[in-house]
Amino acid sequence: QVQLVESGGGLVQPGGSLRLSCAASGIIFNFATMGWYRQAPGEQRELVATIASDLTTDYADSVKGRFTISRDNAKNTVYLQMNSLRPEDTAVYYCNARARTRWFDRNDNDYWGQGTQVTVSS
Repeated sequence: QVQLVESGGGLVQPGGSLRLSCAASGIIFNFATMGWYRQAPGEQRELVATIASDLTTDYADSVKGRFTISRDNAKNTVYLQMNSLRPEDTAVYYCNARARTRWFDRNDNDYWGQGTQVTVSS
């Protein structure tokens, strides 16, 4: 069964840093596109960053230069290094996998973690 387990969230002061981790199981991780999304109260979920199997990355304009997405295929884990955090970064951060669960699957499906809270406040 597919599992995406986020960790690393918490409370941090403006200007501080956090590193989020997402450990994946039940997917063909090496060929999956992994991503981080976030959702603040009363707002829609938005893309933060993605990283493809060839290490191509994509970032929301609001986080470019501050956040870095990376992956460790040996650990089936994707990371989000967040620096220079701002109060507007406060949200629940969700790990996403666009992936196959079997080698013979024709299509990728989207899977989501449970989310981890990031709060940026003094």
